[in-house]
Amino acid sequence: MPLGDDAMPADGDAERPVGSPRLRWPLLLACATIAAAAGIAASLYAGGADREAAATLFATRLPDDEGTSRELADYRGRVLVVNFWATWCGPCIQEMPELQKIQDEYRSRGVEIIGIAIDRADAVRTFRQAGTIRYPLLVAGIGGSDLLREMGDSEGALPYTAVLSRSGKIAQRHLGAVKGSDLRHWLDQQIGS
Repeated sequence: MPLGDDAMPADGDAERPVGSPRLRWPLLLACATIAAAAGIAASLYAGGADREAAATLFATRLPDDEGTSRELADYRGRVLVVNFWATWCGPCIQEMPELQKIQDEYRSRGVEIIGIAIDRADAVRTFRQAGTIRYPLLVAGIGGSDLLREMGDSEGALPYTAVLSRSGKIAQRHLGAVKGSDLRHWLDQQIGS
């Protein structure tokens, strides 16, 4: 006859059934402790990867659309929106007017938006001349795909946006065209509004 949760052998030295309440709680506690430790380890690993990605970004030097070399370290200490894009990417081009509008709204509050083009310099220069985008457009070329992946875009797809806090921590990542309302919300979180 099977033993129920409350059925105990008469002999005190006999093993308790696994379903016993006296064994269930320690087992559940052990599982919860292991799960919590795994979660902490994963977040520490992700935090380390974020720090490395931010360090790589700030160590990068890229030319702008006019060919002037820019150090991304110059953007340290600001809330930074890094938008990876290309002139041949329709969703990238569609989101840029909204990014410019947000740059205009938030610049006085310490926010900077930069576009990093996974594209040719001449294509970016022609795009700049034809449009109304005023925030910095840097040219990474096809080699920028490595930086894109380092920043968390494992698919290497565009557009891709990362928001970095003033301390240089990656606070938000987004694959695909970003909604203005979402970006404003993320920026408000970073600047404390």
